[in-house]
Order: sequence, then structure tokens, then C-alpha cells
Amino acid sequence: MVGDVPVGGDAPISVQSMTNALTPDVKATVAQIKALEEAGADIVRVSCPDAESSAALKDITAQVDLPIVADIHFHYQRGIEAAKNGAACLRINPGNIGGQARVKEVVKAARDNNCSIRIGVNAGSLEKDLLEKYGEPCPEAMVESALMHARMLQDEDFHEYKISVKASDVFLTVAAYHGLADAIDCPLHLGVTEAGGLRTGSTKSAIGLGSLLWAGIGDTIRVSLSADPVEEIKAGYDILKSLNLRTRGVNIISCPSCSRQGFNVIETVATLEERLAHISEPISLSIIGCVVNGPGEAAYTDIGFTGGSAGYGMMYAAGVRTGKTSNEDMIEDIVARVEERAAALQAARE
Repeated sequence: MVGDVPVGGDAPISVQSMTNALTPDVKATVAQIKALEEAGADIVRVSCPDAESSAALKDITAQVDLPIVADIHFHYQRGIEAAKNGAACLRINPGNIGGQARVKEVVKAARDNNCSIRIGVNAGSLEKDLLEKYGEPCPEAMVESALMHARMLQDEDFHEYKISVKASDVFLTVAAYHGLADAIDCPLHLGVTEAGGLRTGSTKSAIGLGSLLWAGIGDTIRVSLSADPVEEIKAGYDILKSLNLRTRGVNIISCPSCSRQGFNVIETVATLEERLAHISEPISLSIIGCVVNGPGEAAYTDIGFTGGSAGYGMMYAAGVRTGKTSNEDMIEDIVARVEERAAALQAARE
């Protein structure tokens, strides 16, 4: 458990991001966490590199609803402080904090404060002895590092942990996770670290995380982007929706557009993505430029619009044609229909 969020087993795959405001700036950090929550984040990680940051965690956790993972790297005291100040999970490498005696202290603080632990192994920061043994970062070295850290927690009879083995190289990442999944039975946090900017990073993450999730590996994910953290949550859900693993928000099925289109598909989809970003209920929406594929796609979506000729198209609901809508009115009509369905779904849940 990370706070009240289950990770592993049959639990839904959770989506994470990380704040980039300075942690002692409580107001900015809280605002970022709330924006991530609105975007659909299940868990948020916050850096605690110094005593001022771990102290600020007490005020931060008191003002937010999402469980917070405290990012701890080298100083074991930061882990103890973070656990006492409301962190739901500690991200550490037990071998980096000064030996088993200090691991014991951190584990005690975690246990006393109902705090779980993530072992975070990165290809770029492997132990020197493993680099000497293997010559370079490789899947075997990353798995050996992860298992060594896990044994340090197991020696303290602590089992509330998950593991990540991240690299910036997609193939190295995927191979390491496959090796880890074969070697240990515990929840795994997935990520292609330092993946890059919004477009390239999302693509690399989709390939790496998607292939692992398709193989049944992974329990919680972060898409690491050099972009607004909210974009990480959006990309994470896009990956999960593509694999039918999570269904939050509007899933737009749209054509790439061609000369057959009866309206400007690209512009329409961009507008709808913006106008419907606030919808959290799972709704499928097809936006197809012509009648070649439009009716077929509409048959399998909650709401559909298919372009025609003479400035109008056909609206569909659950595959049934409901009538014509002009190109000028279609965006407002589609938004109204999606919002109406979202309200109905929400009412049914309540």
C-alpha cells in the first residue's frame, strides 16, 4: 500500500508523477500536487534532498489528498524524517544510505509510520563493484543491484516494498524488468528514466512500458518527461488506455485525415482534446472525416461524428445514428453530448 493506494496483485495499475517545484516552497509544491491530482495522478513523488525539504513535507502532506512518495538518495536521516512527516512511501536504495544499521533505523521509521519503500535502481548510478564486475550497465547488473537492496529490507523482516530498474535506453530497461520479474515476486514500478521531451519521451515510454505491460509486468508507472509533470500523467493514461488497462477520461478515436474529409479533422480533434480534458469518466468518442470508416468506428464508440458533404455530418450514440449536425455546430454538440454522458455515468456510480 502507498497510503490508501494498493500497488500490485489485482489492483489497477497506478499512475505517478513527480513535483519539480522546490520542496520547501510549500505553496508551489501543494499547487503542483493538486494539479496532478486533477489530471488523474494516483501517487506523487516529492524530492527530499535536505532537512528543510523533509521538514516541509509535514505541511505539504497535511494539505493534499494524494499519497506522497519521498525521494531519498543518500542520507538515511531524510528517510526517517520523511516517514515521520507524512510520507506514504520512501524511494531509497538501501545500499546507498550507510550500511545495515542505518537501513534498520529507516525500516523502523517506515514500519512505525505505516510507510512503504520503493527500491529505485538506475543504470546511471549502479554500484562501483557491479560496474567493475560487468564492465558496463547491463540488465544483469541492474537485477543484481535490486536483489541486493531487497535482501537488506528482507533481513529486517520488512516486505512492504516495490522495485524499479530504470534506464534511459528502452532495450536495457525492458530486459532488466524481465530479468527482475523472473527473479522476485513483488510489485514493480515501471519507467524509462530520462526519456526526453514531450514527444520523444512519450514515444520511448510507450514502447518500453507498453511492451512490459503487454507481457503482464508492472504495477505502477511513471512517464519521465522533460515537460510539465501533468503531461506525464496524460501520457501514462494514454499508454494504459491503449492497452485497455485503465479507462479514465475521453478516448478519442480519430482518422489521420485525407482529401475525403468533410471537415477539418486535425483542428477539430485538437479543440475537442482541450474542451474535454476535464472529463474523468471513461467515454469513447470517434471523430472520422468521411463515411468510409466513420459508421464502422461509431458502431463501437459511445459517441461518434462522421463527416459527410455539404457542410454537415452524422451524429451517433452507442452505434445508432441520431441525426445530422452541421460542421459549424458539431464541436458544441459533441461537447454537450459527452458532458451529458459523463454526468449520467457519475450519477450511476453515486
